[in-house]
Amino acid sequence: MTPRQLVDRVSAEDMMSLDADIGSAPMQVGAILMLSEEGGEGPAPLLDALARRLGAVPRLRQRLVSVPFGCGRPIWAEDAGFDPAQHLGVIACPAGGEEAVLNIAAEMLATPLSHDRPLWSAKLITGVSQDLSALVVVFHHVLTDGIGGLAVLEALAAAEDGWDGRREPEIPYSALQLAVDAARSRFNALARLPAALRTAAAGASELRETGKPRAARTSLNRPTGPQRTLAVLRCDVEAVRTAAHVQGATINDLILTAVATALHRVLLARGEYVEEFVISVLFSARRHTTVTYLGNRSGIIPVTVPAVGPTNRRLAKVAATMMSVKQRPPGASTAIIGPVSRIAAHLGAYRFVIDHQHLVHTFVTNLRGPERALEIAGRPVSGIIPLGAISGNVTVAFAVLSYAGTLTITAIADPETCPDLTRLRDELSSALEALTEAGPA
Repeated sequence: MTPRQLVDRVSAEDMMSLDADIGSAPMQVGAILMLSEEGGEGPAPLLDALARRLGAVPRLRQRLVSVPFGCGRPIWAEDAGFDPAQHLGVIACPAGGEEAVLNIAAEMLATPLSHDRPLWSAKLITGVSQDLSALVVVFHHVLTDGIGGLAVLEALAAAEDGWDGRREPEIPYSALQLAVDAARSRFNALARLPAALRTAAAGASELRETGKPRAARTSLNRPTGPQRTLAVLRCDVEAVRTAAHVQGATINDLILTAVATALHRVLLARGEYVEEFVISVLFSARRHTTVTYLGNRSGIIPVTVPAVGPTNRRLAKVAATMMSVKQRPPGASTAIIGPVSRIAAHLGAYRFVIDHQHLVHTFVTNLRGPERALEIAGRPVSGIIPLGAISGNVTVAFAVLSYAGTLTITAIADPETCPDLTRLRDELSSALEALTEAGPA
């Protein structure tokens, strides 16, 4: 193959997102960008500018293509019929205010994207308030992880108008070419086997030492339905960082402690008493990336977080646990979880496994976004609301993002199995406030 014909495949980590996409709702994530309307000329110029900037992110013009048996994992290929109008839209905010935007975003997250086209969608919501609109961007998790999603947003903000609308034909791989490339990949994997075994050993240690054999049975783990609902809270990132550092912890440590506190209080109201929670914490194997290297490069670690006792002691325990975790290779757990999920998927048992797991209670993803405010086509981005996903029998999860001095936490839940999401959001806000005001351990 010529360099132009090098096969662009999904990675083994990307396959975990495809394997997990068999639940009641798709594995889709994204963000809400709150845009200033000051000096705006209506939605059309913004959508036109975004369409022209798609040249900055080739993945947004590619679709996922299955390959014949024995030819390896699916590939990314240029979508010869790509049309920005199939992905970019505009709607008027039906009721005004952030709550209406969250409802639209939740519906977009729960609506499967077509696999016949590039796996993303964006809607501009006008009339959120007198001086605000919102751009909701949703993409399938196989396209990229959170770090890659930030790279996409920054590229769209920084790009010059570079795409002229030309559509390149999809690269014509023959079955023989794909089979040869797959064989080469397997040979290279064998050469990396010793390093992979060391990483797997570190992953086994990660899962064994920071998690529990089983999480306590609670109403947090029930099969979820197809609908999603969102709740958001914000705080000053510098205040949280300062409070965490004073107590010998990080922002992430403080958030994990607050989440456990909030879950404990909500379950008490449901008539359940739980002293500690197992939280699956997402770790990225990279601090930064570019739109040339998207996909997924992350791992998950189950961390036991105490929910009762003196606040500062609980935070200190979480900080010590997370410090131990950081000494291991980032994402080492994926070397264990990935193959297990692939085997379960091939056996047709993956849906059963994730619907009946009792290893973790919830997920928490924490990303560091841009410290300076972005602009998209001349529109200042006043805030970014992260959009995460839940899968299997996990009824609520949390996505955290710092952006331009504000820490935003979004809770996503199934409204049927977690009807008290607003209360959970309020309890989380109260717990964060108490931890921010607490003194050193």
